[in-house]
Amino acid sequence: MKTGNTGLSMTNNLGEHDELLAELQEIIEGSFDGLLVTDGEGNVLLANHSYERNTGIKLEDIVGHNVGELINPVWMRNSVATLAIEQRKTISMHHTTQHGKNIIVTGTPIFDDNETVKMVVVNTRDMSEIYALREELQKTKERELHYKERLENEEKDISINGEIVIANNRMREIYQLASKICNFDTTVLITGSSGVGKELVARYIHNESSLRKDKPFIAVNCGAIPENLLESELFGYEEGAFTGAAKGGKKGLFEAADGGTIFLDEIGEITPSLQVKLLRVLEDRAVVRVGASEQIDLDIRVIAATNKDLNKMVSDNQFREDLFYRLNVINLKIPSLSERKDEIIPLALKFIKQFNRHYGLNKKLSYEVIKELEEHEWPGNIRQLKNVIESMIVISNDDYIGLDDVPWISLPNTGRDTGENGEKSLQSMLDEYEKSILLRAKKKYGSSRKIGDFLKVDQSTIVRKMKKYGI
Repeated sequence: MKTGNTGLSMTNNLGEHDELLAELQEIIEGSFDGLLVTDGEGNVLLANHSYERNTGIKLEDIVGHNVGELINPVWMRNSVATLAIEQRKTISMHHTTQHGKNIIVTGTPIFDDNETVKMVVVNTRDMSEIYALREELQKTKERELHYKERLENEEKDISINGEIVIANNRMREIYQLASKICNFDTTVLITGSSGVGKELVARYIHNESSLRKDKPFIAVNCGAIPENLLESELFGYEEGAFTGAAKGGKKGLFEAADGGTIFLDEIGEITPSLQVKLLRVLEDRAVVRVGASEQIDLDIRVIAATNKDLNKMVSDNQFREDLFYRLNVINLKIPSLSERKDEIIPLALKFIKQFNRHYGLNKKLSYEVIKELEEHEWPGNIRQLKNVIESMIVISNDDYIGLDDVPWISLPNTGRDTGENGEKSLQSMLDEYEKSILLRAKKKYGSSRKIGDFLKVDQSTIVRKMKKYGI
């Protein structure tokens, strides 16, 4: 009976031991860090799956084995468990696993009542991401230093007359040609999308002309003046020419520009009948006021500009071919801002300086905002950039303008896609959610290719959607 009771007691003890190990296994599985427990001789009792993930060692290859079996000259020259037992103190070391992970391993000895090491608890923590972040932080600091030096030196190399920014080879060629023709009265046609700075080029030609720079520069937006008024505004009118005509008549804009330059912006907007009269002015260098019969001779230079395809308009019989050729003697095609990204920051610095002076402030661009401005597509070109800079200058609460001040990141919902009761439409909510996902992905992954890989979407789809939301 005694023997039988002893056997039963041993069986109960073993059962309790196994149950305790099972409970401990459940507990350590809840740890994000890798955990391993050995007895006082280095035999592994427990290990969790985080340990397997961190070290790359399968649990079945370690549990029930002695840690000394893992020591090898290639990727595990020492064991912290063994060292903790031998030195009777906590040991920590950096370790590079066989799979190239960087981990910190700490072995802590546990003593019994006789001060004998009865267990060692080994903790592992994956430091690869931290090391990567540290390396990225170092790179970021280097880039910030580079940008700081660049911002300090940028304005020294990019200005003409303190106003015009040139940091792009194509724009440099355009201004070189503009400088070459400035003292000739050749008619110039400046083309390019809205907001690229066509008027700035026209003013440069005028200001660089030794004969005309001290004379008037008259800018006319042909698309902004009502059709029924444009002719009288351009050519002037005689007293009584039409109902409401001013007493004594009025000098037109062509006459106002006499001796100088008239800049006809949005030339593609003028009507066919006015195109005929403009052609006559270009050929004769003279105007006839509305209601008059006599010509008024002019000494004038004509520069026209458009964001339309005049060649196509000629083919579609929307613009006179002879007028097109008369205007297009010298053509300057201005590239969009997205084609000259090397000018985004110099232009931004110019506008920052202007608005700081205007509002009595001293705001600066943060590194994150500089990157955001350079990556933006700028569908509105320089005009949009200028408006964005002014907006950020005004709304920023700090000396350094941050990402929260960038309109397309911080812009609140305007309610344009809401129903009658003020609630957002389903499409509006889906668009906002999609945009927020893209913004977060862009901050984390940067390139459209990496974003596409992360979201399991073609790169072309990511590019299209980012363009849609102005990201």
